[in-house]
Amino acid sequence: MIHRTLIIARREFLAYFATPLAAVFLVIFLFLAGLFTFNIGGLYERGQADLRPFFQYHPWLFLFLVPAVSMRLWAEERRTGTIELITTLPFRLGELVVGKFLAAWGFTLVALALTAPTWITVNWLGEPDNGVILSGYLGSALMAGSFLAVGACISAFSKSQVIAFVSCVVACFLLLLTGFPAVQDFFNGWAPRAVVEALASMSALIHFEALVRGVVDLRDLLFFVSVIVAFLFMNALVIDWKKAL
Repeated sequence: MIHRTLIIARREFLAYFATPLAAVFLVIFLFLAGLFTFNIGGLYERGQADLRPFFQYHPWLFLFLVPAVSMRLWAEERRTGTIELITTLPFRLGELVVGKFLAAWGFTLVALALTAPTWITVNWLGEPDNGVILSGYLGSALMAGSFLAVGACISAFSKSQVIAFVSCVVACFLLLLTGFPAVQDFFNGWAPRAVVEALASMSALIHFEALVRGVVDLRDLLFFVSVIVAFLFMNALVIDWKKAL
């Protein structure tokens, strides 16, 4: 099962680099990451050897760039009619779903890996806590994986990549929304503390920020893993349901 899943992942991963999408995505991601880190985040002006300005904008970068990667996962297959073909191949549905997801996640991790010069720069300028930086990269990778799982599930519903993109942006924004201080302050005024804490625990932003601070808590890791598993499971259900129609 793992071997077949990796075959699918490799095929889909290489497919990204067969089109201009890979170059466009990587260039835009690296440009915006650099812009937010050095110009808007003021990495040099802060006088601190850390990558806090680099990581704090990742949720918003992923909010728009990750759906651009996930929107084609199943919508393109449905539009071209090849989804009927691939579901008849000697692969289990779960292998197809996980393989496609791993390919998209791997491509996103390549984009993250290309930001390594920023990490090297900070080490050249000072003596940062590299453990905290590594934790931040882990948080970014998990958040990107969560958004991709959401996007893959939504992509399975539609033949239109544009609809899949917009729907994924909205869904991922809602996944972040309960972590906004304004939202929490609104509920703090009248809702029981247990309700406020429950809403905060469902926010990807809260769990991400904990990892960026260097706090690797099992609850934060389980949150992202649970989101990925849940949406991949729903992805398989949607494909199976659409196939039966």
